[in-house]
Formats: sequence, C-alpha cells, structure tokens
Amino acid sequence: MRVVSMVPSWTETLLKAGVNVVGRTRYCIHPPKLITNIPIVGGTKDVSWDLVADLKPDLVLLDQEENPLEMAEECPVPYFDTHVNSLESLQKELVRLGEKFENPVLMELAVQCLDILEAPMAKWDSKKIPGFQEWVKPASSSEKEVIYLIWKKPWMAASKDTYIGSVLKKLGAKMVDYPEGEKYPVLEIEDNPDALYLFSSEPYPFAKKIADLKALGVEGAIVNGESYSWFGVRSIEFLSEYLQIKKG
Repeated sequence: MRVVSMVPSWTETLLKAGVNVVGRTRYCIHPPKLITNIPIVGGTKDVSWDLVADLKPDLVLLDQEENPLEMAEECPVPYFDTHVNSLESLQKELVRLGEKFENPVLMELAVQCLDILEAPMAKWDSKKIPGFQEWVKPASSSEKEVIYLIWKKPWMAASKDTYIGSVLKKLGAKMVDYPEGEKYPVLEIEDNPDALYLFSSEPYPFAKKIADLKALGVEGAIVNGESYSWFGVRSIEFLSEYLQIKKG
C-alpha cells in the first residue's frame, strides 16, 4: 500500500514499521536516512493535492490534532484519520493502524504502549528532568508544579488535555491548572513565578534563546520537545527507557 503521511510522528513510525510511505510533509524529518528520497507534498496545515496525485497513493494518513478538518474534506483520495491526544488514544490508534496495514510491528508498538499505560507512574524530580537538555535556572526543590511552554510572543503552554500533558502525567509531574477547555493556553510568566518552566526545543527554538530565558529569572530547563510531543515510536522508546520497561 502506497501511503502519503501528513503526520510527522506517524511518518517516522510507519517507516520504522516498514510501511511504504511515498509522500510526506516538510516537517517529517525522522528517520533521516529513510525520508531523504520521499517527496514533500506540503506541511501539516497545507498540502498540494496535485503533488499528492502525482504519487498515486492508495491512502493519505491524517490526524485530527495535527491536520485541519479542511484537509480531510478536500482529500481527493481515500484517507485514514487518527486522533491522538493522550497515551490512551495512542495505544488505540496503533491498534487501528496495525490492523489497517496488517503490520506486526505496529501491533507490537501497541503492546509496548499498553505496557507503559499499565506501568506505575514515575516519581517526578524537578532536579532530574526527563529529556533534559540545558538549565535555564536549576530547580530549588525536587517537587515543583510544571509549566510546559511551546511558544513565545505570546507565551503558550501545553495543558493536561494534550498528548504532552499525558506524557508529563505518566512521568509524575504535577502541572499548573488552566481554565477547562484550553489545550494551549496563553499565559504571563510573572503569574507563576514559583513554577518549574520546561521550555520545549520545538516548535519554538527556545534553545537558541537561552540568554533571554535566563534573564527571566524563573527556574526551568530546555527539554527535548520531540520526546514529549512526537507520539508513536519515538515517544514509546522515550517512556519505556525512562520507566525502565523491558521489551517482551
């Protein structure tokens, strides 16, 4: 089956599972050695259907959190849509994909995801942050409420109701509460001076702004955004290693 994937996390996962991905977005950058010769047909929010048609795909893969509804409505070929907004939904969607592609690797990933869900919640230590890259300012205590930032101007955070929030919960982090229904709330840094700020390495390049971040005076660190937000094989490997879950 020839597949055009408009979801970076799924592109990486499908390629590692041996699925024939013939088209991708410009944000599908993993695994580097396998994506090089796969044509780009757009981004996660935009697509050239003419380029897609040239590839003669059997299926276009979409996700409700990654792609706009219009992309599904305008898709001229059969599509398969997922909805991943938590570890629980990831496990279910891996099963669906495994069945759709009759792929044992995807089914095994679903089992590994179930193992993560059934594993005890980790104990969060703000001085030993999973996916740590660089301190903005070291944490003064091991237990601090967490704010996970994904953007600047305005400051934008990921709430409990996102995949990132689901990962943080499994890692034992206590997140700052936001108004119900706000998945990616806009906030002011000065409103939560005692929180631990996790500055994601993507989509905003916080790592390149480390001097500006240090000037804020808040405790926090740069963390690997791909580990927290790329659902599928990357997230499963990250959590399995951190939670010390053995394969098989």
